[in-house]
Amino acid sequence: MALINTIREKSGWAIGAIIIGLLLFMLGGDFLYGRNSFFSQNDTVVGEVAGEKIDRETFEATLEQAKQAFIQQQGRQPDEQAMGYLRDQAWNQTLYRIAFKKEFDKLGLKVSDEEITDMVQGENPHPSIRQAFTNPQTGQFDRAKVLEYLRNLDKAPPQAKEAFLNFEANLGPERLSIKYTNLLKQSTYVTTAEAKRFHEAQNSRANLRYLFVPYYSLSDSSVKVTDEQLQAYLDKNRGRYKVEDGRSIEYVAVPVVASREDSAAVRKTVEELAAQFATATNDSAFVKLNSDAPFNGAYLSPADLPEKLRQQLPLQVGKVYGPFAENGTYSLFKVMNQKPGAQAAARASHILIKAEGTTPEADAAAKAKANEVLAKIKGGADFAAMARQYGSDGTTATGGDLGWFQQGRMVPEFEKAVFGATSAGLLPAPVKTSFGYHIIKITAPKTSQTYQVAAVQKSIQPSDATRDAAYQKAQQLKGEATNLESFRRAVAKDKSLQKVEAKNLGRGDLAVNNLQGARELVRWAYGVNLTSGKETEVGDVSEVFEIGDQYVIAVLTGERGKGTADLASVKPEITAAVRNELKAEQIINKLKGKKGTLEQIAQAYGAAAQVRTADGVVLGQGQIPGLGNEPVAVGKAFGLKPGQKSEPLAGEQGVLLVEPVTVQPAPAPADLKPIRQQLATQRAARTDGLTYEAIKQHANVKDNRTKFF
Repeated sequence: MALINTIREKSGWAIGAIIIGLLLFMLGGDFLYGRNSFFSQNDTVVGEVAGEKIDRETFEATLEQAKQAFIQQQGRQPDEQAMGYLRDQAWNQTLYRIAFKKEFDKLGLKVSDEEITDMVQGENPHPSIRQAFTNPQTGQFDRAKVLEYLRNLDKAPPQAKEAFLNFEANLGPERLSIKYTNLLKQSTYVTTAEAKRFHEAQNSRANLRYLFVPYYSLSDSSVKVTDEQLQAYLDKNRGRYKVEDGRSIEYVAVPVVASREDSAAVRKTVEELAAQFATATNDSAFVKLNSDAPFNGAYLSPADLPEKLRQQLPLQVGKVYGPFAENGTYSLFKVMNQKPGAQAAARASHILIKAEGTTPEADAAAKAKANEVLAKIKGGADFAAMARQYGSDGTTATGGDLGWFQQGRMVPEFEKAVFGATSAGLLPAPVKTSFGYHIIKITAPKTSQTYQVAAVQKSIQPSDATRDAAYQKAQQLKGEATNLESFRRAVAKDKSLQKVEAKNLGRGDLAVNNLQGARELVRWAYGVNLTSGKETEVGDVSEVFEIGDQYVIAVLTGERGKGTADLASVKPEITAAVRNELKAEQIINKLKGKKGTLEQIAQAYGAAAQVRTADGVVLGQGQIPGLGNEPVAVGKAFGLKPGQKSEPLAGEQGVLLVEPVTVQPAPAPADLKPIRQQLATQRAARTDGLTYEAIKQHANVKDNRTKFF
């Protein structure tokens, strides 16, 4: 904030926008990039990129810069989740700096001092400079203000000066990056043939008839899938099953939950406070001293009062109500004052009868039904029971109860009826609104009275004894579990414990399932055994981790290395794919050799074969309306003449025979230039991400951060 203040003092209207720009740049696109992982044994090396080792001191300097930028931008210290985010940012910045610099050097790309000067104070300023020193009244960039700011930079506070110098230091790398990516983007090219093919794919249409035999028509049990077949499928499709490092664990969480004794102790404290509260002369000060929640002196209508207090209406000034237990909290309420409010409040129930249509006849039928139900209630039927039976909105479950509401929250016709009533009871006739006909029961008539309430709230927290008991239980489990087998045996013996599985945790994960702030558990799974000092191995049992209000013990059940997934981890998915391949073979063999129309072939096959039609099929989309994604079948159809049938072919969801009825070729384009430009723009938009991933892939990145963070 110091730099913002300096700019305000020295440059008038050129206020803190520059800092926002600087911070956005420093925090920039690195957030979007992924990361690769590698486990190193070097205790001082955080990682390695393109053969260059990154020591911990260098990495932490980058991390500290990101942290300070976060504090400047957010106005607070980063929590553990934000620190994980910042570590990733610092890592990606480091990766980018090293890996891309080598590419810049290969091409001889440089940024001159003249370019840097021009970006700060020249004719072509950086966007952040332009934004900060543009007069908001005139919209004109004022270069003189930039020069004035720079002349006074040495007088600025050290933190402000450092922030600007960091910004200036980043201008060179940013300009190098722009030059590099522009070179690649300018190299994107679309040929006339590519544009023509794209136009034809997007504008060719066909109407089809097809025979379809779904895979599900054969039972899974009729197809036997062997491990050899699964492994062969995985070997053939390795590119589809690339994975990063992963660790799998089983764990037990022992919750720290307030006991009955804890609840009773809090209630006793609140009961003692009730007597003091009743005689307190300064209610707001009493709340500040004794409540877990801050004092709120607003006047509240019955619609806004806590439900427990609403049940005590009308309230008496000076009286203490409670204690009330709700949602893990004991509450006392003291009415400090009361006065008429600007808006009246009331409580009502209703039964909504909606018209089944928009015709006058439908409206008349709804009105007659409403009168019929109203007559039953007048005759003694229970209102809530009638609401549950005949109501047609979300209040049926509560017997039509709408609770308390202030004037101005309901539709006008409804409000006029409710707030026009002077006493509780059933209104004599249904009320029509845009929603339908309402049978209304006034539960509490309108009141404009509001209350100023002081609330003392004490949350029911686990005592030290309760926490110690949970910890001892976790330690007992730890003592009985020395490996995976004994861990499972110990958990099974205690019915109060529940074992949970977490598969393929990533190196940078901060959470484990619903366990937030579980970074230490993830680090342990990746080999950082803080207790023993040895590498974690499959079957090892962890120490007891305190994660939130739980004590957690885990056992490592599996390790997965970067590369192609092992068969066991993808077996269910691959089994389904291989099973469909085997089913396709059976179906195709049964269809082969059958002649005649599609209907005749379907009849010869059996009841599972269906003949369908599909109109407006687009070659480039690969979709058959009503069936889904079937690119092979669509492509085959456009290669046939109308009336010509394909051979049986294996599709995504079953086996198909396709027969085009009509094929409408794409009309000749008037001009291919816009199409080429469209495709070139699409390719250029992908350049940054693809370039980053390609350079990262060839940089032989080794990520050892798990040992330190």
